[in-house]
Amino acid sequence: MLKLLDRLIDSLTMYRLLLYYLIGLLLAAMILGQFGHLPYKPLNILLTSLVLLAACWVTNKAFALIFKAPTNHESSLITALILSLIISPTGSGISFLLAVSGLAMASKYLLTINRKHLFNPAAIAVTLTALGPQQSASWWVGTAAMLPYVLVGGVLMVRKVRRWPMVGSFLGSAIVANALYTLLSGGSLIPSSKALVLSSALCFLSFVMLTEPLTSPTTSRKQVWYGLLVGVLFPPQAHLLSLYSTPERALTLGNLFAYMISPKTKLFPVLRQKSKIATDSAEFVFDPKEKFAYEPGQYMEWTLPHKGTDARGNRRYFTLASSPTEPDIRLGIKFYPKGSSYKQAMLAMTAETPIVAGQIAGDFVLPKDAGQKLAFIAGGIGITPFRSMIKYLIDRDEKRDIVMLYSARASTDLAYQEIFEESRRKLGLKTIYTLTSENANLPNKYCRSGYITADLIKTEIPDYQERMFYLSGTHAMVAAMQETLTSLGVHYSRVKVDFFPGYPESLVGFRQAVIAAQINIFAGLRDCRDPDWPTPLIVHI
Repeated sequence: MLKLLDRLIDSLTMYRLLLYYLIGLLLAAMILGQFGHLPYKPLNILLTSLVLLAACWVTNKAFALIFKAPTNHESSLITALILSLIISPTGSGISFLLAVSGLAMASKYLLTINRKHLFNPAAIAVTLTALGPQQSASWWVGTAAMLPYVLVGGVLMVRKVRRWPMVGSFLGSAIVANALYTLLSGGSLIPSSKALVLSSALCFLSFVMLTEPLTSPTTSRKQVWYGLLVGVLFPPQAHLLSLYSTPERALTLGNLFAYMISPKTKLFPVLRQKSKIATDSAEFVFDPKEKFAYEPGQYMEWTLPHKGTDARGNRRYFTLASSPTEPDIRLGIKFYPKGSSYKQAMLAMTAETPIVAGQIAGDFVLPKDAGQKLAFIAGGIGITPFRSMIKYLIDRDEKRDIVMLYSARASTDLAYQEIFEESRRKLGLKTIYTLTSENANLPNKYCRSGYITADLIKTEIPDYQERMFYLSGTHAMVAAMQETLTSLGVHYSRVKVDFFPGYPESLVGFRQAVIAAQINIFAGLRDCRDPDWPTPLIVHI
């Protein structure tokens, strides 16, 4: 069952999954309203939603034209659907719906620092209307009737983005804080706790709005602190003087905290060069146009507006293959047959093609302790974070005890070999290449035939129990490798996994990965090559 769920959610981007989730909640609400389980008529829910969708879409389009910024229609639609679920379908006039839509979209362009918006658009919009015209959100989605649907979709969302620690810290702190506030005020604990869980925005806020990547911290430890803070502020008993807490106020204060501990970056890089680096893989080199800070191994969200956008949307997360010591941004990207519209648009990119990069994030970085022994294991284009780390070490002339196992189908599928061989000469880093094709040519003494197995790890990394393991590849391949390490007695706390939310594997790539996991291999790249992919892909812009 879990494999089927993973296959479903991995075929969609995080944003597209959220879009479908919100639409599903509105459809469930209309059905419940029709049968009297909610005090709202289906027609009122539908009309309110349509007004908010149209208003947010038009307003976002207008602001994008004014600020000459690339539009992202998914973003405006998601905000409109959230507003539809927290603003009462009855008693809200057209003028209020237009005002809250305008405020939500305006916040993305006006309430910004370094061109990154600070607040969740829906939350800040209803916060401002409550303080101004004093018409606030009712959070009607937070009812016992809607809770099962919120939970089912919410679990899928959090499984997709893998932010369970943040959600868990929020839910735990909110429940504990509510209990303390209740006891201190002399209230009854059981009814108060029941109301918090069954009849409040607790679950909807945690699954949908708290987890928004653009306004939450970028590393797991900071995300936990963020969840704790918003949870403490969430219960309605929390107040400052006469100003009592509401879900939107708790979240907007949390957004400010998130920015202070995790500043955001937004770039408009220009493509400088694209070149083939391996079979079916290309490197894209961008001029960032301004300096920005990141750690080797981190990723960014890339928005590429293009015509004919398919169900996987116009946003992707890519690990930076470049090092902070380099002036350019480098991306190493795998292309599949019948790839997404996004990948096709990337192949067609020129220097004039607008693209937006933001949201630097990720915990897949080098440990602070330079004496910690490391083992890198990569499959295919999962090599990109290791290229970033190793190039960083070369440029800083920083020696670390690292052994890397890099698996691919054939020698032509290996990317960035020149960097790894340079690190062998200059820093003494050991890299072993494993080629999985039966007829693969072994070009040098550092190549092995076959897959990465427990025996290979014991042979090439005899002190593996002393090392921290870093794994990078498709989800199924990494899962298979985790099982192998567990069988070797490597504790899970000594294994780090490269993960970036919302990335949809192509169905072809996913099927190959499932096969790879079943036979406990790491590089399931067989039969994924595209014979029509151009060989001489070297373009200087």
